[in-house]
Amino acid sequence: MVAAHKPGAHKPDDHGADPRERRFDGVTALTEALAADIAAALQAGLAAGRGASLLVPGGHTPVRLFERLSRVELDWASVWVGLTDERWVDTHSSASNERLVREHLLRNEAAGASFVGLMTAAADAQQAESASWSTLAEVPRPFDFVLLGMGDDGHVASLFPGSPGLAAALDPAAPPGCVQMSAPVPPFARMSLNLRALLDSRRIALLITGADKWATYQRARARGPAAQMPVRALLAQQNVPLSIYWAPERR
Repeated sequence: MVAAHKPGAHKPDDHGADPRERRFDGVTALTEALAADIAAALQAGLAAGRGASLLVPGGHTPVRLFERLSRVELDWASVWVGLTDERWVDTHSSASNERLVREHLLRNEAAGASFVGLMTAAADAQQAESASWSTLAEVPRPFDFVLLGMGDDGHVASLFPGSPGLAAALDPAAPPGCVQMSAPVPPFARMSLNLRALLDSRRIALLITGADKWATYQRARARGPAAQMPVRALLAQQNVPLSIYWAPERR
């Protein structure tokens, strides 16, 4: 259940609210609800006898969620965990999404999950596109749950505005796969699932926190090209259930 806003808490304007939005008083309430929703989606996959699959992003925002999810009792040995995108760095680097997931999610109850990373031995991400996708393509699809964050520029996964190849990566008619992307800040080289691959899922959640991200999300809801704010492509699609989870800054 979405918690009511407490007096004095930042409350975004309700005008034109999207029914997909789930807004919480704080990160604790959001974390509990989202962890429960992810666990329910994975349990549904397990109950169907097909195994279950979860894709997650990197960054600081989902760390608290990862740590909560790692303590959920589930048949994690039958769960596949993969990444929506990766920074093209050594997996031991502090910038590595794989390292982040291993340290904060693949522990406690979730230690037995099967993890599929995107990094290969290739020095160049473009050379590894096929190999990275071939590895991830072994994960049961449609993915049971895809978790995404959003940058202040409106990027999701590593689909950055201005990146070469972005138009092709956002083409919903393109075959699902991994694509090299360029970030505006170091580490510049990234590997990302394209839009078609992200949409090969049963459910997607967009996790955002803070007033600045809420403002970015509201700008993305306005009409405009997806190339300027790639999250628009996600918001505009109507084939995969999408929920937006938002809370004010952590407190």
